[in-house]
Amino acid sequence: MLSLVIPAYNEGAHIYENLKIISNEVAQFADEFELLVVNDGSKDNTWDEVKRAANDIPNVIDCGYEINRGKGGAIKEGVSKSRGDMVGFIDADLDLHPKLLKNFYLALKEDPNTIAIGSKMHKDSKLDYPFSRKIFSVGYFCMLKVLFGLSCHDTQTGMKVYPGDVLRSVITKQQVSGFAFDIEQLALATRSGAKIKEMPIELNFTREESFGRIKFKDILKMFTDTWKIWWNLRIKKSYGKL
Repeated sequence: MLSLVIPAYNEGAHIYENLKIISNEVAQFADEFELLVVNDGSKDNTWDEVKRAANDIPNVIDCGYEINRGKGGAIKEGVSKSRGDMVGFIDADLDLHPKLLKNFYLALKEDPNTIAIGSKMHKDSKLDYPFSRKIFSVGYFCMLKVLFGLSCHDTQTGMKVYPGDVLRSVITKQQVSGFAFDIEQLALATRSGAKIKEMPIELNFTREESFGRIKFKDILKMFTDTWKIWWNLRIKKSYGKL
């Protein structure tokens, strides 16, 4: 069974139709699946649209709440309610089309100890997004390589599929709710013995601004949270055993 967590913030204009697209695509390759949609305290009608989708669209489950927690907090909420042997996530805006998930799913079917992650730096990836984002991605990768030494080139692409039990265990240790949650989850999951497999993606950036909804304060917090994760993992050793 595949559990797919879909965090959503102020996506009211598109979320209903996007959930239909996700459901239709996943149904083509997964016999059993659930779509755990987490309204992350949106200020628009996102939650109403999610509730409508939960009534109308097969396998959609409303996991929303009223107060914004950040993307990491939304992912954590959805994962905590998941039941699947595999648990993944995809962004609600569909910058990454759900058709890509089939190969992620098959990678875990072949090796259940794999974490399949989308990578903008994969040689077969096709990208249409701002140059400033590319520079940021390369710079952040260099920082992560020095701090964590993970065997991957891109930790921040919003499409990943984990072994379910591994990710559910990881979120009990998760301390970060902002955009650095990806590196925390990956660092803890690989400590448990899971292996990372990078997957090619097709990215069509839909936001008008270069960084979409990500503001300078979010970028600053992402860097400070990254150092916090490194400190807690390498120096303080506060995560304990998985």
